[in-house]
Amino acid sequence: MRAPLSTGMALTSTTPRSSLALRRIALFEGLSDQRLDLLAQQCLWHSVEAGKPLLLRAEQQGDVFMLVSGRVRVTTYAANGRQVTFRDSEAGEHFGDIAAIDGGPRSADVVTLLPSVLASLDRAAFLGLLREEPLVAERVMQRLASLVRQLSERVIELSTLGVQNRLHAELLRLARAAGVAHNQARLEPAPRHAALASQISTNREQVTRELNVLVRSGVLQKDGKALLVADVARLEAMVSQVRDDAG
Repeated sequence: MRAPLSTGMALTSTTPRSSLALRRIALFEGLSDQRLDLLAQQCLWHSVEAGKPLLLRAEQQGDVFMLVSGRVRVTTYAANGRQVTFRDSEAGEHFGDIAAIDGGPRSADVVTLLPSVLASLDRAAFLGLLREEPLVAERVMQRLASLVRQLSERVIELSTLGVQNRLHAELLRLARAAGVAHNQARLEPAPRHAALASQISTNREQVTRELNVLVRSGVLQKDGKALLVADVARLEAMVSQVRDDAG
């Protein structure tokens, strides 16, 4: 059996080594019971506290991780120490496949946001799975294509939009991810100002100022521990107009 990774993860005997847990992973949807049982035995299982590093940028390590429960953040740090966040991953998602595919170093850091249970599959087993299960390989390709599109959009925003407009675009993404109903979306818990700042490459103070402007204009409303996007259509129009002008 492989040893637990050196980034602080703990392999615990109480963590279930079960194919039932792997059924929660979207990448494996539709696989046979036999295949899932084999994968469960090939995986290392990890129970990790919140705030712990899972992967380190530039690390030479090619395991692929399946997030059974919890939440993680894919991020990195600029030379000046500023955190740049790429995305958060929820239970049912996987990550780490870029290094597994090309054999290169990790392209970002990954840290737990909540207590998490993960299964990790080594590079050889993952590549074997892609060769033997075309549906899984297709899903990996679709995900990588989606990441390229997302990163391209982020680069365009960072290159052409001001802080105010980047914040509007990020809030619109969060609203759509949370679900829009009757022109409103509820973000609960409300995103932390520092987290928003790392998403759009600015500082917390600027985010706080711009959020207050949106609250005063009625686009946002504070509701206890939640943040309500009270007028999604207006936010969409603001983002669309600026993108049209930039184009």
